[in-house]
Amino acid sequence: MTSKTNEDLLGDVDPKMHLRKVESEVLIPKKIREKAKVLCDKEVVEFTRCCKENALAMVYKCRVENSALKACLTKHYEDKSLYEECKQEYLGEREEYRRTGIKQKSKRYPSMS
Repeated sequence: MTSKTNEDLLGDVDPKMHLRKVESEVLIPKKIREKAKVLCDKEVVEFTRCCKENALAMVYKCRVENSALKACLTKHYEDKSLYEECKQEYLGEREEYRRTGIKQKSKRYPSMS
């Protein structure tokens, strides 16, 4: 019985580009969410302001702001180019970690406002 290498398991797929399930379903979407919050900064600020002003009544009074925020975030979550950008960024970080063994700190994306 021979042991299979990663290349045998992946076939023609470049091992550097192969994503595990947790990477494609958890880690890359996390990056997308972080970037989407920055890209939707105006909506985030408006919703946060509304919530602070209305306390418990925010459920009813902030519907418009909440809808605008959800629409903006959803637009970015479904953006294939943003997914690809985050995927390439993640693959670069992963390759750097595999090369050096040094884990990178989580990036905080600056606010756009």
